Amino acid sequence: MVIAFVTKTLKNHPALIPLLVFISGGTIMSGTYLARLALRNPDVSWDRKNNPEPWNNIAPNEQYKLFAVNMDYSKLKKDRPDF
Repeated sequence: MVIAFVTKTLKNHPALIPLLVFISGGTIMSGTYLARLALRNPDVSWDRKNNPEPWNNIAPNEQYKLFAVNMDYSKLKKDRPDF
């Protein structure tokens, strides 16, 4: 029913075809990005039983975004005095 209405409208107003193409493309791209975030993001956990907190199981040589997990803070210079 909806497809027949859209087809009839596009036959009567062919200038709407590019609009429909771009809106459909944007919808598909945003859905794909949302699926990528849900499936590939390390902060998302779909398995509650085997690995409920995967962000805690980072190997020492891995880096999460721009934060070094295995940094040795005892070797840093102190720029300010302790209070």
